[in-house]
Amino acid sequence: MNGPHTGVDAPSSGLDVGPPRPGTRHADETPRAHTKLRAALAGQPNVGKSTLFARLTGTALETGNWPGKTVERREGRVTLGAGTALRIVDLPGTYSLSTASDEERIARDYVLLERPDVLAVVLDATALERGLYLLAELMLLPVPVVVALNRIDLAERAGTPVNATALAEALGISVTPVIARTGQGLTELTAELQRVAAARESLPLIAFEVDQETSHLLQRAGVLVAPHVRVPYPPRWVAHKLVEGDAEVAALVRSWLPEVEHDALAQLLADAEPAGMALAGARYAWAGRAARCAVGDQTASAGHHVWTDRIDRVALHPLFGVLGLGVLSYGVYDLTQRVSGPLQDLLDGWRSALGERAGAAAARYGPWAQGFVEQGLFESVGLLVTFLPVLAVFFLLFALLEDTGYMARAAFVLDRSLSKIGLRGKSFLPMFVGAGCNVPAVFGTRVIESRSARLLTILLVPLVPCSARLIVLAFLVPPFFHAYAPAVSIGLITLNIAVIALLGWALSRLFFRGERQSFVMELPRYSVPSLTAVGISVWTKLKAFLRDAGTMIVVIALAVWALSAFPGGPAGSGPAIESSYLARIGRFLEPLGAPMDMDWRLIVAILTGFIAKEVVIATLGVLYATASEESLVSTMQASISPATALAFLVITMLFIPCVGTVAAMRREAGTRWMLFGTALLLAVSYLFGIGVYELASLAGLDRIMGAG
Repeated sequence: MNGPHTGVDAPSSGLDVGPPRPGTRHADETPRAHTKLRAALAGQPNVGKSTLFARLTGTALETGNWPGKTVERREGRVTLGAGTALRIVDLPGTYSLSTASDEERIARDYVLLERPDVLAVVLDATALERGLYLLAELMLLPVPVVVALNRIDLAERAGTPVNATALAEALGISVTPVIARTGQGLTELTAELQRVAAARESLPLIAFEVDQETSHLLQRAGVLVAPHVRVPYPPRWVAHKLVEGDAEVAALVRSWLPEVEHDALAQLLADAEPAGMALAGARYAWAGRAARCAVGDQTASAGHHVWTDRIDRVALHPLFGVLGLGVLSYGVYDLTQRVSGPLQDLLDGWRSALGERAGAAAARYGPWAQGFVEQGLFESVGLLVTFLPVLAVFFLLFALLEDTGYMARAAFVLDRSLSKIGLRGKSFLPMFVGAGCNVPAVFGTRVIESRSARLLTILLVPLVPCSARLIVLAFLVPPFFHAYAPAVSIGLITLNIAVIALLGWALSRLFFRGERQSFVMELPRYSVPSLTAVGISVWTKLKAFLRDAGTMIVVIALAVWALSAFPGGPAGSGPAIESSYLARIGRFLEPLGAPMDMDWRLIVAILTGFIAKEVVIATLGVLYATASEESLVSTMQASISPATALAFLVITMLFIPCVGTVAAMRREAGTRWMLFGTALLLAVSYLFGIGVYELASLAGLDRIMGAG
């Protein structure tokens, strides 16, 4: 740098890099009348923004995805009294506004295009300077800003208390201290949001100390673009983004400017990279000055850091960290199964009893009505209900781990290994829990910030061998493979893991190559979870599952029942299902099974497994007209060869897990990616089924098993 330069003003361009001037209003901003006030909640990851949002809105919130994105959108309402309500939109957590990810695009586009009445920026008092960098970017946007200074208790405990009054004076905007975990300061924060939103307070222009060359470049760019910048983009912000090399803003400007003026701008910005770096450095310097004004030169006490460091010596260790994560993940899996299992049995018992009563009541209207109520409606709703306990327990455990700060450590420890197949460290725990049930595993991918890694994890999770598929293995492997049963079972599970690695490697290079990013993560300090925030998080996720995925589960389950019942009669008997539309579909698809010597009955069993893998065994029992498991096994042994049985098991393991997983994929990734993932599983399971059958035939598996 050639020395600080702080006194440049360019009123005609809308650009000002000079000292703060309180009371200055952006040129394109005009006061508006509102019947409702809207606020946006912004902040970097791991600053407690989600906890604060949950505390502010409680259960009065809506969840979904941002249009065309896989990023979750959360919106809630705060009642302020006297009939006034504040609508709060929780923007995705992001470290900057450079549009390197969907989260960054959503955050800045919402503020620029939707223009909320006020922007609440959450800062972590224990890492103040880092958060102030994002604030410097947000203060360039034409929306009033209020700072919510979170974790002031942790900062005091660490020996670095933040003076909120001094910080407000340094920034020129309102600062409200809060403790999101306990709810302290939220009343003051909502009152300040209401006041600033109603007043439409203007922002001071930040004094960035940049060198003479960078200042000149900013000023010249501002002069060139100002006459052509369109609403709602502020000219000063556009000039900054052009100097930073923002590709999206550059494309916008190209569409605005006449060719001659754009050529002049392109020539001006041809060598702007050093200026962009200088501008980023100036923001950091500004953040550092503001932080020093609020914190001073105090030295942190050792207490909190010592405990954090002691835990991290194990949690972040290359060996012990991985072992600890494995033990913890197994604990999450085991606890999920132990707690949810009895609850599932209890709910299933209630469902069965109610179904029988309702079916008996409907019997007066004929067997069709009884079959629809008892076998169709209550079975499909019962399938939905059985997901709730495992989802609730998993969401609870996941939220607790996230709120303590451990999940960031887990991601750090495993990121290097998983990045080789395009995943992130945070992909591990959802996939591990997928061994119990794939449905909560898909929902658990929400903790993965990277869009590409989240989508890839959603596509791979259905290949994790869930407990339902293991039930099919336990039933069919021993009678067909005798002494080789343990080896066959382990081999089938290993095949799934190998396919996950192979597909992850291939998909990450085919579809997400341009979206791979270096791994940057702030490790938050360990803290006691907020039970209120955790409870709200669990409830909202369950509500979203029931609303979005639940409808799809019930509809598809009813459709499969109808296919198995019509036209012969209500499902449940061999003759009925053998003459059903489902059987006709199986016979139509029978040529696909010919390469593996499968008849239509095995194909129908695979199709009904789409409802739930446990249904496969029941379907086989009906189709092979057997009354017991023992007779079913003996009948199948006489009808199909070991090579065909092995191919059937391979397809069952790699096939679409269940309708609940597909519904969860649609909820989290959108219809397009859900259809792609479903088609991928169909193709992979079929090709591997044929491949394994051919290998088994070449190896003489039928002869070996016959001799055994």
